[in-house]
Amino acid sequence: MASSPMPDDWQRALVVAAHPDDIEYGLAAAVGVWTAAGKEVHYLLATRGEAGMEGVPPAEAGPLREEEERRSAAVVGVTEVKFLDHRDGTLVAGPELRRDLAGAIRRHRPELVVTGYFGATWTPPGVSPAYVNSADHRALGQCVVDAVADAANEWIFPDLTEERWSGVQYIAVGEMTDPPHEVDVSETVELAVASLSEHRRYLELLSDDPVEEQARQVVDMSTLREDGGRRVGFRLFWG
Repeated sequence: MASSPMPDDWQRALVVAAHPDDIEYGLAAAVGVWTAAGKEVHYLLATRGEAGMEGVPPAEAGPLREEEERRSAAVVGVTEVKFLDHRDGTLVAGPELRRDLAGAIRRHRPELVVTGYFGATWTPPGVSPAYVNSADHRALGQCVVDAVADAANEWIFPDLTEERWSGVQYIAVGEMTDPPHEVDVSETVELAVASLSEHRRYLELLSDDPVEEQARQVVDMSTLREDGGRRVGFRLFWG
């Protein structure tokens, strides 16, 4: 079945991820399309990714990765990046994380909430066997979906001081395999490569390959379709 274009009847989006660089592994190309069209996009990170750099202590890695994320966001037109300061690697799907996410949704008041794929496993096109998805990704994604409803409910987290928000029209979850909805990113591929390349120190630890080469391989994997088109896929849910 052919994918449908993503709806365009929204103005403000909140993109939620577990770690710095998660958004740049594909979703940033769509963000570049949205900001170029005049949409307002904000980033929310559950952690600072402080446990993600081998040989680099968390106290050093956290600020470094935060700064890399802010630079990468700016490349695709995002000027506000917020962090919830949950501990990297130990996110738990439960009330604490849902509460923090609901509060953020109330503050940002988006019509579109976007997060990454959070299934148990994932398989890039042409790759076998499947990869086990990060525990943080699995926990965060479920909590993002739940927090949209929490943000609209005055009784679930009554200690939240922000005015409740029921204006989320869509929840978009990243999907690489047979996505029902897609964003054409033909014009933003190079922006996406540049955005991921801002995670320089992180990528240098992953491989001896040049950072820009690594970034291009990732963007190709996440956007290049069999027909040669460049698209980012999503599974869409009503808010």
